[in-house]
Amino acid sequence: MPQERLTDCGVTLLRVSLGVMYLAHSILLKLFTFGLAGTAGYFESIGLPGLLAYVTFAAEAVGGAMLVLGIYARWVALVLIPALLGAIIWAHGANGWVFTAPGGGWEYPLYLIVLSVAQFLLGDGSYALIRPRARR
Repeated sequence: MPQERLTDCGVTLLRVSLGVMYLAHSILLKLFTFGLAGTAGYFESIGLPGLLAYVTFAAEAVGGAMLVLGIYARWVALVLIPALLGAIIWAHGANGWVFTAPGGGWEYPLYLIVLSVAQFLLGDGSYALIRPRARR
């Protein structure tokens, strides 16, 4: 298999795994584990508006699905970064480096930011449903 094809498959693997992570954090964690009301309560407990929990849930769920399907993936990855920055600043930043620390640390959201930037830089990969048109 030519290197270009291997690279394209690697970009696709990054895109799909990043999308699955966003879906897991929105649907499995925020919806099924804590519930949206519980997530909103947590947001309020750290000084954020409860409504932001619903916006975050929707962004992660829709954005995760778009990444998995390859719908404007590079731009979706970029748009989701502020949610991760917010997680570092308001939820995990003071808890230390390790995500297994009480309240979770900040290395995992930072790692996801790096992956999201890489996705933006690399593009959509193979099997993307909708890609932006290339400029001529």
